[in-house]
This record gives sequence, C-alpha cells and structure tokens, in this order.
Amino acid sequence: MAQAGHGAHAVRRDDGPVRFAGVATVLIGAFHVLVALATLVQESYAVVLGSYVFSYDVPGWGWAHLALGALAVAAGSALLTGRRGTRVPAVLVVGASALAAFLFIPYQPLWSLLIIAVDVAVLGALTVRGRGAEDEG
Repeated sequence: MAQAGHGAHAVRRDDGPVRFAGVATVLIGAFHVLVALATLVQESYAVVLGSYVFSYDVPGWGWAHLALGALAVAAGSALLTGRRGTRVPAVLVVGASALAAFLFIPYQPLWSLLIIAVDVAVLGALTVRGRGAEDEG
C-alpha cells in the first residue's frame, strides 16, 4: 500500500462537500463585503422601490453586510482548515447570511436571491452527512 509523503493527510470521502462549503462561504463573505463597500461609498447603490415591511437605513445595511462578510470569510477559512468544530459556527453564519439576503431583497433583488441560493447549497453541504462520516463538531 502506498503512503503519502510527510505533511500530507488522507483525504476522506466526505471532504468534498466541506471544502465546497468553505470555498463558497469565503466567496459569500467577499460578496457581502463588496456590497457593503458599494452601499457605504454610494448610498444610492441600494434604493427601495415602494414600501417594504423590513425597510432599514442604507448605511446600516452597509455596516451589517461588512460585519457579516468578515464573519463569513472567517467561517469559510476555518472550514478549509479541516479542524473539528467548524461546521456549527459556519452553519450559523451562513444562516445569518441567508436571512440578511432575504431582508435585503427590496434593495438588490437579484443579488439577494443568488446569495440565498448559494447559502442553501452551503447549508446542504454542511448538514447532510454521508454514511460513516465522523462527527466534526
């Protein structure tokens, strides 16, 4: 049986979904940061058309997306390390991302729906386990 060289680790079958979730979560975080910067620099970037139950001030959304983006990048990076106990915090951050994107729909509908779709895919990758998968946290 061949063995890997020094410093290499065996790749488990369930690493794929977690790696996908890590990369996607980092990208989600980057997108939140980009929207935050656009919203904070140019308030007219996000404009509500009509009335909406969950309307908030635009700079407030900018700061919320900036904080959420930083958390998502950190959670995604933690997932990519492969350490135990990173799934639950990542699920919480991605869930908050989906909620924030839902509340942001009247400001940027297409962006919000795309982020929600990626969030749902990440949540699926983090919460569905294959046969014999070890508990990671």
